[in-house]
Amino acid sequence: MLFHHRTPRPPLDTLVASMWVCRDGARPHALERILPTGSTQLIVNLKENETRLYDPQDPRRVVITDGTIFSGTWTCYQVIDTAEQEYVAGVAFRPGGSAAFMNVPAHETRDADTPLELIWGRRRAADLRDQLLERSDPEAQLDALEDALTSMLRPAGVHPAVVFALRAFDPAPLTTSIEQVTAAIGLSAKRFIERFKAEVGVSPKRYCRIRRFQQAVTRAHRGDLVDWAQVALECGYYDQAHFIHEFRSFAGLTPTGYRGARTAFQNHVKFLQSSEAAV
Repeated sequence: MLFHHRTPRPPLDTLVASMWVCRDGARPHALERILPTGSTQLIVNLKENETRLYDPQDPRRVVITDGTIFSGTWTCYQVIDTAEQEYVAGVAFRPGGSAAFMNVPAHETRDADTPLELIWGRRRAADLRDQLLERSDPEAQLDALEDALTSMLRPAGVHPAVVFALRAFDPAPLTTSIEQVTAAIGLSAKRFIERFKAEVGVSPKRYCRIRRFQQAVTRAHRGDLVDWAQVALECGYYDQAHFIHEFRSFAGLTPTGYRGARTAFQNHVKFLQSSEAAV
C-alpha cells in the first residue's frame, strides 16, 4: 500500500485534519464497514468514476453515484466496496470544518454520500478529478486538493460558538453539558443546537455519543487483549451492557466482533455477515 497524507497550510489546517492519496491492491474481502466519526470527508475515486453504497441489511441492494463525493456526517456505519479503495484521494475535515467550504447546511448531507457537483457545481468537481488524474506525483496531487479547498474557502468559516463547543466536548464527551456551553457563549440552547447541526451535521448530544464511541474504538483497535469493562468505564458508559448497546448501534456489531473484523485502518472493518451471528 502507498499512502501519502499531510495537513494543509494555515488557515486550512484549522478546518482540515488531513489530505490523502492512497494506492492499494485488491483486498481479500469485498465489502467493508465504515464507522461513524462525527466528521466529514471529500472523496475522489480515481480508479473509476463512480461510488457504490451498499444496503447493510441486504448488500445485494446498491446505490451507484458519482465518483467524486462529499460524505456527510454519518450516525451509523456504511458499507462500501473495497475495489473503490484501490486508487483514491480525499480530504478529512475536522468536525464542523467542512462548513467553511460547503454552501449547504451540514444536516442536509447527514447519512449520505452527495455528489460533489451538487454542492460545488459540475465544472469544479470535474476539474478537481481531472487535475488529480493528470498528476502522477502524490505531493502534486495533494497540492491540487489544497488549491481546490483554498478556492472554495468561505470568509465566514465556522461559527465561533461551534468552535468553542467542539473544543469543550471532545476531551470528555457527554460530561460537558449543553447548558455549560450555552452559558459560556451567550446563545440560547435552541439557537446553539440549530447552529451546531447546520455546521457539524448532528445535534450536540448525538455528536458527543459518536465521539465517545470513537474513544472506545481507539482503545479496541490498539491490541488483542482488551479489558472491555475497563474500556466502558474509561469512556464514561454506565456499565458494560450500555457500552455494548451503544457500540452495536453505531458499528452494527459488538466490541468483540469489531476486534475480530478490524483492519489496518481503525474505522474500516471487514463486512462479514456470516461471522456476526456468532458474536
